[in-house]
Amino acid sequence: MADDAPKLVADIGGRLHQQSRPTKDFLIKSLRQAASALLELEQKASLEPAIKPLSASFVKHGLLHNKDKDVKLLVAICCSEIIRVMAPEPPFDDKELRVTSFLRQKNLPNQADPKTFCNLDIFELFVSMFSEISNTTSPYFSRRVKILETFAKYNFCMLMLDIDCDALVLEMFNTFFSVSSCTKTMREGPFSMHFYAFYLLDKVMENLLKSNGARLSYLGIMSSEHHQQSVVKAILSIMTVILKEKVSQPLMDVILQNLLKEGKGATASPSRIAVSIIQNCAEELEPFVCGFLTSCILDRDAVVNDLKEFYHEIIFEIFQCAPQMLLAVIPNLTQELLTDQVDVRIKAVNLIGKLFSLPEHHVVQEYRHLFVEFLKRFSDKSTEVRVSALQCAKPCYMANSSGTEALEILNAVEGRLLDFDDRVRVQAVIVVCDLVKSNLKLLQPELISRATERLRDKKIPVRKKALQKLLEVYRDYCSKCAESYIAITDHFEQIPCKILMLCYDKDCKEFRPQNMELVLAEDLFPATLSVEERTRHWISFFSLFTPLHVKALNSILSQKRRLQTEMQIYLALRKKEKNGFLGENVAEEVQKRIQASFVKMSASFPDSSKAEECFHKLNQMKDNSIFKALAQLLDEVTLTSAETTRDKFLKVIGERHPHFEFLQSLSKKCLFNIFSSDHVRYILEHISSNRVGDKHLEVSAVDLLLLVDQDVIISIFPSLLKGSEKLFQMLLFKEDIPCQEKLIQVLAKAGPHIAIKLSDIYPSLERICLEGNRAQSKFAVSAIAALVSTSEQFVFSELCKALVDSLHGGQNIPTVLQSLGCVAQHSPSAFEARDKEITSYINETYFQVEPLDYLASFDETSECSSSCKLKIYALKALVKSFLPHRGAHVKRQIHDLLNMISEMLQKGSCENDKAHIRLAAAKSVLRLAGRWDLHIAPHIFRSTILVAKDSSPLIRRLFLDKTHKLLKEHAIPSRYACAFVLAGPDCPKDLQEDSLKYMAEFIKEYHKEAQVRQASVMQGGTITDYPAYMVVFLIHVLAHDANFPTCHDEEIFAQFCRPLFLTLQVLVNASFVDGGMDLDNDAISCVFGIFRAIKRAEDAVDVQKTLNLHILADIGISILKALNTNGISMSNTPDKILLPSSLYRISSAKKSEEVNSTGLPVSTFDDNFLKRLIPFFKSNLSLPSTALPKRGRKCQDSSHLDAIKSKTLNLASSREVASSINGTIMEKGSSLHGNTHKAVMQEISIGERNRPVSPTVHRSVRLHDERCIDSGHKIDKGRNSEPSLGKGQLSSSCGSATVRPLTGSQISTKKMVLPHTASLKANGTAKESSSITTKPSKSSRSKRKDPCSSVEIVKDGEVLIGQRIKLWSPIDKCFYSVTVDGFNSQNNTHKVAYDNGAVEALCLASEKWETISDGSLSKMVKLAHKSNGFHTQKQ
Repeated sequence: MADDAPKLVADIGGRLHQQSRPTKDFLIKSLRQAASALLELEQKASLEPAIKPLSASFVKHGLLHNKDKDVKLLVAICCSEIIRVMAPEPPFDDKELRVTSFLRQKNLPNQADPKTFCNLDIFELFVSMFSEISNTTSPYFSRRVKILETFAKYNFCMLMLDIDCDALVLEMFNTFFSVSSCTKTMREGPFSMHFYAFYLLDKVMENLLKSNGARLSYLGIMSSEHHQQSVVKAILSIMTVILKEKVSQPLMDVILQNLLKEGKGATASPSRIAVSIIQNCAEELEPFVCGFLTSCILDRDAVVNDLKEFYHEIIFEIFQCAPQMLLAVIPNLTQELLTDQVDVRIKAVNLIGKLFSLPEHHVVQEYRHLFVEFLKRFSDKSTEVRVSALQCAKPCYMANSSGTEALEILNAVEGRLLDFDDRVRVQAVIVVCDLVKSNLKLLQPELISRATERLRDKKIPVRKKALQKLLEVYRDYCSKCAESYIAITDHFEQIPCKILMLCYDKDCKEFRPQNMELVLAEDLFPATLSVEERTRHWISFFSLFTPLHVKALNSILSQKRRLQTEMQIYLALRKKEKNGFLGENVAEEVQKRIQASFVKMSASFPDSSKAEECFHKLNQMKDNSIFKALAQLLDEVTLTSAETTRDKFLKVIGERHPHFEFLQSLSKKCLFNIFSSDHVRYILEHISSNRVGDKHLEVSAVDLLLLVDQDVIISIFPSLLKGSEKLFQMLLFKEDIPCQEKLIQVLAKAGPHIAIKLSDIYPSLERICLEGNRAQSKFAVSAIAALVSTSEQFVFSELCKALVDSLHGGQNIPTVLQSLGCVAQHSPSAFEARDKEITSYINETYFQVEPLDYLASFDETSECSSSCKLKIYALKALVKSFLPHRGAHVKRQIHDLLNMISEMLQKGSCENDKAHIRLAAAKSVLRLAGRWDLHIAPHIFRSTILVAKDSSPLIRRLFLDKTHKLLKEHAIPSRYACAFVLAGPDCPKDLQEDSLKYMAEFIKEYHKEAQVRQASVMQGGTITDYPAYMVVFLIHVLAHDANFPTCHDEEIFAQFCRPLFLTLQVLVNASFVDGGMDLDNDAISCVFGIFRAIKRAEDAVDVQKTLNLHILADIGISILKALNTNGISMSNTPDKILLPSSLYRISSAKKSEEVNSTGLPVSTFDDNFLKRLIPFFKSNLSLPSTALPKRGRKCQDSSHLDAIKSKTLNLASSREVASSINGTIMEKGSSLHGNTHKAVMQEISIGERNRPVSPTVHRSVRLHDERCIDSGHKIDKGRNSEPSLGKGQLSSSCGSATVRPLTGSQISTKKMVLPHTASLKANGTAKESSSITTKPSKSSRSKRKDPCSSVEIVKDGEVLIGQRIKLWSPIDKCFYSVTVDGFNSQNNTHKVAYDNGAVEALCLASEKWETISDGSLSKMVKLAHKSNGFHTQKQ
C-alpha cells in the first residue's frame, strides 16, 4: 500500500491537472484520495517528481484561494503533508518566496509566476485554518488540529522567519491568542453532503483499521479535552520557537495585551498562554519589557504605546510569573510614591500593595526601602491615597503576619482610625474588623478596642459602618467561643457595651431604641448560637456595664415591655368588643382606649405614623386567627417555643398577605427574643452551680438578673421567672451565697408573678428582718408585701410586734429600725397601732438621752459615732412612716417630727456628729417636702437650705448631690434649687462648678416644662411654673441671714449678694444652659416682676427683715439691668405676681405710698451706692469658665467665649442704672394721666406677658398661702415670730398636704374689715377707701376627696394641664412620673407624657395617681391692687 502511494499521488495530480474546470465533487474526491496517500508517504527528497503534478494542479486551478470549506481544508491538509514529505528542503524556491513576501509587506505587485507553487498563499492558508480551531464542536476541528500539530512539529514557522514575513507572523500570534480565548463556539452550519459522507466513511475506515491493529487515521474524532491540550501545546511550541529566534516590539505588545486579559482559571486562556510564553522566553523578552516599563515609570508621557495606561497591571502580572525580569524595574516605583500626581500615587500604592501581598515572594524584605515609603502613604496628604493604602493593608498583613513588618502595618492602620477625613476612618474600621475576623487569637486585642471607639465618631456614616463591621466581628467571636477556639475576653465584650451607647445618639434615627432592639435580638449573636452561650456572653459584657449602659438597655427593654403590655390590653379590648358585651357608651370609650394603645405601640416602631396606620388597618381585619397567634406569642416566655410559634404564624399568613411585612415586624417585637425564661434559668443555674468561676462574673450574673433598682431582666419582665421558682427558692436561702440580698430584692419585684407561697418562706424573711443587715431587711419587708394576700394582712401586725420587742431588747437596732420604717411604708395601719410606743421609745432612747458606752460597738470605724448613726437610723425610720407606698393614708400628725428635725438641724453631740446629723435632718426635710411641703415652716426651710453652706465640704457635697437628684426626679418643690448658689467661694472648686452645673440643668429642664404648660398658664397658670421663681425664696433666705451686712460697704455687699448675682447671671445668660432669647426674655421679665412685687410686700415671718428684702430687691434690679445687654423691655412683665404668704404679706399703707405712679418701687439706696456696687460683681464674682456646659466649651471658639464673658456682666450706662434704681421705665410716647384713668387691676397670664401694657395700669401682686388654714382661722398681723401650726390643722387624708387648685366657682368670700385703709392718687387729689378681705375656701379640707385615691377628678379637668403627677402602673407595681399635656372634655380623658417620651390618653378618674407639685404653691392668698384697695384671697 505504501509503495503505491507515490504513484497514486502522481496519478491524482495528473488527472486533476488535465481538468480545465473540475467540479466540486471531483475536487473533493481527488483531494481526499491525495490526502490519504500523502499520509502514507515517508520523508524523501526523491518523491518530488511524484508530488510536483499535484502541486502544479493547486496552482493551475487556484485551489489555495478556493472559498469552499471542504476544498480549502483538504488543500491545507495536502499542503501540510507535502511540506512534511519534502522537509527539510521546501518544495518552493526560497529566493522567489522572499521576493514575494517583501512585495506583500510593501503592498507592491507580485512579479513572480502565479502558476508556480512558491507563493505565500500557502502560509496564509495555514493561518486561516488556525483561526478556525476555536470551534471545538465543528466536524472539521480534529483535521485543523492535525494541521496545527504538523506545523508545530516540523517547525514550519522557521520558513516564515527565513523569508522575513513578519506581518504574517504577527497575524499568526494574534490568531493563536484569539483561538485560546474561545475554546468553544457555536456549531457551524449544516454539514455539506460531501463532507458528511466523507465523515461517515472515515468512521467506517477507522473502525476497520482499528480492528486490524493498523494505525488510526488522523481523520478519527479525538476527544475535545485531548484536542484542547494539543492545541495549547502546539501554539506554545510555535510561539516559543519564533521568540527564541527573533523578538520584536509588536510581538511583545501582543503578548502583554493578552497578559492582561481575564480568564486566568482556564487552561487555554490568553493570559495563561502569555504567562507561559513569558516564562519560556524570559531572557529574550527582558530587555524589551524592562525598557518599556522603566520608560512608563520615569516618563510616561514620552512613551508612544497604548499599553502605557496599563503598565502597573503588566508589572504585577509579570512579577507573579517571572519576578527576575523586574529586578531593575521594582525599585523605580519609589519615584511614583513621591510624585505630585495623585492618580499615579494611587496606582503605585495599589500595585505595591498587591506585590507585598504575594505569598512566598518576600517582597517586603527584599525591597525594604519601598516598604518604608509605602507605609508613609497611610498618612499621605491625599484622602484617596490614604484610602488606597488602607485597602491594601489586609492582604499585606496576611502575607506578612509575622515580624516587624506586620506590627508596622497594624500601627499604620490604627493611626488612620483617628484620621480627620471620615472616608478614611470608615476604611480604617473596615480593615481593622476584617483583620480581627481573620485571626481572633493572634491580633492585638487593643486594636478592636480602638475600632469600637468609632461608634462614637462625629460622622454618622462612620458610626453606621462601625456598627455593621463590629457586629460581624462579635458574631464570629461568639461562634469561635462556642467552638472553644477562643476564650471570652473583655476586649471583644466591650463591643456590645459600645453599641448600646448608640441609644444616646440623637442625630441618627437608625440608632434609636426602636432599631437597637432588633440589633440586640437578631444581629448581635449568630442565629444558630444556643441560648446558653448567649447567656454566657450577656453575663460577661454586663460585668463591664456602667450606669449609662444600664440606662440604655433599660430604655430598650422598657419600650419592648410597653408594647407587649399595650398589645395585651388591645387584644383583650378587641375580644370584648367583638363579643358584643359592651354598651354604646362603653364601646365608645373602648375605641378611644384602643386608639391610645395604637399610639403607644406605634412609638416602638421606627416610623410611628406608618405603624399607627397599619394598626388601624389590622384592627379592621376579621381574621381572628391572627390575633390569637399574637396572643399566643405574648404568652410564650421560652425563646425556642416563641420562635417556632412565630414561624408557623408567618407561614400561615404567607408573604402575599397585604400586611405581611408589618406583622413580621410586630411579631418580632412581641417575642421575648432579647431575654426569655431560658436566659433566666441559665443564669440561676450558673449562680447555683458556680459555673461562672470568676467572682466578678458571678456578681455580674446576679446583677443582670436581679438588679431591680436599675431595671434589668426581672424588673422589667418579672414573668420570665415562671418555671424557675423551685430553683430560685432553693437558691434564695442557700448558705454562703453572696447574692442573697439581691435575691430577696428580686423576690420583692417578681412576687406577684410567680408561684411562691408566703407561708413557705415567711419564717426566713422574718429572721432577715430581725437579724439581717439593713439592706436585706428592707428587701425582706418588700418581699413580704409583694407575696402577702388580702387574708394575710395580719402578718404585718405580727412582724411589727416582733420588731418592737427586738427594739426594746436592744438587739440589732440598725436593722430593726430599718424594718420598722419599711413596715410603716407598706402597712401604715400596722405601724400606727404601735405608733406612740415606737415614737416615744425612739425619742427617749436615741434623741433625748446621751449615748451609752455599749453603743460604741456598732461601728468604730465610721465617720461619726455609733450613737450618731443610731439617731440617723431612727430619724429615717420615722420619716419613712410618713411616706407610705401606693398612696396609703397617714392619719398621724407630722408637726412633732418636724419640730424634732428642726432641733436636729441645730444640735449634735460632737462637732463631727453635729454635721452628720444636720445632713440627715436636711435630707429628711427634702424627702418629706415631696408630700408635706405645706407643713414645713420657713425656719426649717431656711435651715435646710443653709446646709449648702455647711463648714464641712463633704456635707455640702452630699446635700447638693441629693438635692440635685430629687429635683431631677421632680420629687421636691423647685424652691430647694436655691441651695445650689449658696455653696460659697470657700468650698472646693469642683463643688462650686458642680453646683453651678446643677443650677444650669435645673433652669434648662424646668424652663422647658414651663413652656410646655403655657397653654394651661393662659387658662389660669402662674409665674411659679418658671425656674426664675426660685428668686422669691432665695431673697427670703438671704434677708434672714444672720450675716446680713449692716454697713454700706460695697465689697461686703457684693460678697454677701453673690448667690443672688450667680442666680441672675445663670437665669439671664442663656449661654450657660444652652438656651436662647426666649429664656432671656422669660427670666428678665419674671425676675423683674418678682423684685417689684417684693418691694410692695413685707416679711411675714419677721417684719424687721422687710428692709433687708427691699435692699436685696434694689440690688437685684440693678444687677438685672446691668445683665440686660439685649435691651429687653422690662415693662412687659407679668401682671400677676404670686408670693408665698408664709414668707411675704401685704405691705402697710405707708409703704404702698412709696410706689410711684408707674408702679415701680422706690429705691432704699442712693444712686451712688448702687453705681459703686455693680462693678464689684464684675471684678470679683464672675462665673468660672467651667460653669459652661462641657459640650459648649468644647465646641465654642474663642470669639464666642469672649462674647459670653462680655455678656456675663456688661454694665449699662449711668443713665440706665439710675433709671433702674429709681424704678422708672418710660416707654416712648407714653404719658401718665392719673386724673383721667382709674387704677385698674390687670391679671395677665405669663403666656401673654409680651403684650404691651399701658403705664397707667397698676400691676397686681398676689400672695399664695402655703399653710393649711381652716375657714375660721385668722391671720395675726402683729406677730413677728415664726408662725406656729395648731393641732388638728395639718392632717391630710392621704398623708400629703398638696392640694389641687380650685376654680373660681369653688371660692366664697367673707369680708373682714381691718383698721387701716389706704388711699392712692396718681395726681394727689382723688381719694378712695379700700379694705382687705379674706376669702376662705367654701368647702373645708376634711370634706375633700383624697387626691391619691383617684376617686374624684376636679370637674374642670383642664386645671391639671401642665402639672406633674405620679401615675400608678398596675403592671410594674410602681409610680411613674408624667406630665399632663392636655384634656379632652368630650371623653373626660387626659393626655399624659412619660419622661421617656411615651404618650398615653387616660381617664384619670379610673387611675391611681398623685400630684407632684410645689406644695407651697398649692394654696393662694392673692394680694390685689384693685380700685386703690388691697385684697387678700385664699384659694
